[in-house]
Amino acid sequence: MAEPAAHGAGDEGTSAEGTWVELSVLADPEAVEAVSEILSRYAPGGTSVEPAFELVDEGLSARLDPSRPAVVRAYLPGADAGAVRLATDGAERALGHLQAFDLRTIGELQTRVVHESDWANAWKRHFPVLRVGRRIVIRPTWRRHRRAPDDVVLALDPGMAFGTGLHPTTRLCLAGVERLADEGRFTRATRVLDVGCGSGILSIAAAKLGAGDVLGVDVDPIAVEATVDNARRNALARRIRVRRGSVPTGEPPFDVVLANLIASLLVRLAPDLATELRPGGRLLASGIFVHREAEVRRAFGDVGLAVTLADREGEWVALEATRR
Repeated sequence: MAEPAAHGAGDEGTSAEGTWVELSVLADPEAVEAVSEILSRYAPGGTSVEPAFELVDEGLSARLDPSRPAVVRAYLPGADAGAVRLATDGAERALGHLQAFDLRTIGELQTRVVHESDWANAWKRHFPVLRVGRRIVIRPTWRRHRRAPDDVVLALDPGMAFGTGLHPTTRLCLAGVERLADEGRFTRATRVLDVGCGSGILSIAAAKLGAGDVLGVDVDPIAVEATVDNARRNALARRIRVRRGSVPTGEPPFDVVLANLIASLLVRLAPDLATELRPGGRLLASGIFVHREAEVRRAFGDVGLAVTLADREGEWVALEATRR
């Protein structure tokens, strides 16, 4: 899964201009967060996580395998070879300190040159068609899928925005959205707020499962653009509104609020998330590492959000809460 190490920022005979250096590390699922934090120190653009999966259904779908290591990736501009060396040396040292604890499998840092001319398509190989829950199918726009009668297919082009369905936090939230739909909570009258909408995957799932009015907000303009584009791809532009920002939205209270964020943000935004919900409304909160669950529960309880359900996958937990 990891690529052979490269010796420089550019291939022989190729200018370093227009190149990126990919950093990748094989990591046990429970070590992914720590490895991601290290790589993000040296690659400010952030990291991506590719869980282990195997192709099934003649290569048209994928089955995740949580027993195998994931690959954490980050990217550096290749134009400054000196800066690349400093960053890779720093990342190797920090990973070495983490490996010394011998807590979980953490592989060696691998590097690979990616040319900008190949960039637009190179990352796409990491995103297969993925089934989440009983009905939801995430189909990257460049993949084919043999649709079953009950499939709810989300056509998605994540671009540079977070939210592909591969990460456990997104899968947990999608499972919660499907559960609310099974309870009959999504109708044409249902209003949904998606806080930190990313690629728009949760907004699209809520709309496809019956919600009549969805508002997605994100502080990142790239995420706003991705959600707008993906809503159009799924013929949902009239039911999904998107804008840059966060909570409070200034809108009337919503029936359902989706918040796939991180624990510290959920704690800080808890009062606003509660205000966005009507009494009896449901909050689905994901992105919580297990050791932060109690902290998030306390923050929710302090603002009148009663946790009614916890759903776990590996080291991640999603909470469902009701506004009293």
